[in-house]
Order: sequence, then C-alpha cells, then structure tokens
Amino acid sequence: MAYGSKIAIYGAIAANLLIAVSKFVAAFFTGSSAMLAEGIHSVIDTGNGGLLLMGIKRSARKADPSHPFGYGKEIYFWSFVVSILIFSMGGGFAIYEGVHSIQVPEPITEPLWNYCVLGAAILFEGTSLIIAIKTFNKSHKTGGLLSNIIKSKDPANFAIVIEDSAAVMGLLIALLGVFLSQQLDNPYIDGSASILIGLLLLGVATFLARETKGLLLGESASPEILHGIEEILHRHKNIKSFKAPKTMHLGPDNILVVIEMDIIEDIPLVNAEEEIAHIRIEVASVSPKIDLVVIQTSNNMKGGTLIKNSNP
Repeated sequence: MAYGSKIAIYGAIAANLLIAVSKFVAAFFTGSSAMLAEGIHSVIDTGNGGLLLMGIKRSARKADPSHPFGYGKEIYFWSFVVSILIFSMGGGFAIYEGVHSIQVPEPITEPLWNYCVLGAAILFEGTSLIIAIKTFNKSHKTGGLLSNIIKSKDPANFAIVIEDSAAVMGLLIALLGVFLSQQLDNPYIDGSASILIGLLLLGVATFLARETKGLLLGESASPEILHGIEEILHRHKNIKSFKAPKTMHLGPDNILVVIEMDIIEDIPLVNAEEEIAHIRIEVASVSPKIDLVVIQTSNNMKGGTLIKNSNP
C-alpha cells in the first residue's frame, strides 16, 4: 500500500508545485481571478500531498503500550485534515475571490499567459491523474472507479485520485472562464468561473470527508472477507453456534476480527483448544490484511445475531 501510494503522491506534489508557480505568474500578469483561485488550489494540493506522506509514515509505527493496536488510523486522520483544508482554504478562498472579482470586475489583460499556463497545467495534472488511477487500479482489479473509491480503505491512494480529478476539472472551468471572458468582453464570467471552482472543491472536500469519517469511526472488512470467515466457521462441526463475526479496519492493511462462538459441550478441553487454534489460523488466511483474530467462547451468547451451524 505505502509504496504505490507514495509514487502517486510524489507525482502529484511535483506537478502541483510547478503548476502553482506558473499559475501565480499568469495571475499576476493577467489579473485573472480564476487563475489566482487555481494557484491557491495547487498550493493547497501540494501541502495536502505532504500531509498524506506524513500520515503514511506515522501509520507505519509499531504498536506500543499506549496504542496496543498500532497507529494504522493515523492515515485516516490526516486524510480527514486534507478534506478540511480543501473545503476551508481551497473552496472558501476560490468563492471569496470570485465574489470579490464580480463586485470589482477587472478585464483580463494578456490572456496568452493564461492559455499557456492552463494548457501546461492540464497536461501535468492529467499525467498525475493517470499515474494515480493506475496505482489505485493495481489494488482494485474489477469494478468502476467511483465504486472502488467508496469501497477502498486506503485514503492515501484514493485521495490523490479525487484531488487530481478535481484539479483537472477546475482547470477546464478556469480555461473556459478565461476564454468566454475574453471573447464576450465580460469580466464577470471570470469571477463566476472562480466561484464554480470553489463549489467544485467544496463538493470534493465533502465527499472525501465522508469517506474518511467512516474509516476513522471503524469500518468493517469487505463482504467478501466476512463471507469467507463465516464459511470457515460453518465447516467446523464442533462449533454449535456463532455470532456474526465482527471486524474493523485498524488501517488500510490491518483488520481486527472478533468471533464469538459456542463449542459443543462433550468435546474435551484439549480438543476444544486445538479447534480454536485451527480456526484462528484459517480465519487469518482469508486475507493477508487480517493480522489479529480474537475468539471468545461461551455457552450462553446474549445479544447479536446467533447463527446456527449447518453441520450435523
């Protein structure tokens, strides 16, 4: 996870840093509000890449007494911070700049600067987006891009895809705004384009925040993993009944599994312990992401969904 994610993040940082400088230069010479908003957007995206890299590094720390389950959720926290920055600084500033430009409209001068910078930016951001999508698809062989992003537990990967997609769309809006503002001799269009870019960033930030919020709160493993665990439990004839397995992502590649089950009464204690040990090994083999399996046995299982074993 970390290696592939880092490649996409480094690519995004390099692209955003170069583009941010060129956008500010173009905004200075042309007075374009949309171009200034795009420059701020690129600066924020550059900083966000740094935060994601820090999140990857901090999430790899080993467990200690104060954090016995490790630091895997650090990446979720920093991804949530990224969404807040996109919302407040990216979307908020773009809308503010657009409103200010409409209130005090100024015609765009020397638009060739904008066209050159926007064309180069679309090329660089598009390349970064392609790298991010290819990296993301390596761990998601089937399904659509949007559905896989929603199912993904690796925000360091899908956050870059989301950011780069928003960047390309924002650039196209800025390009259209500059073009129409010049062709129609209407400076209000440029300010309106800046507001549209802001609204786009607000939407992207909200989507990213919603996805990372669920991971921070503790999302379950995929239905495929849950089904695989239940199949193993059904195969063991010495299990009289069991509750629906409980799982939680402690990080993109770390899953905790808790199983509550009832062993048949007439089995010797030694055999019961061996059975539980075998079940723990089999459950861990369902996915390489499962690194902690907790099994609890009891004769009276209260609460939860009781599942009768189909074995005779």
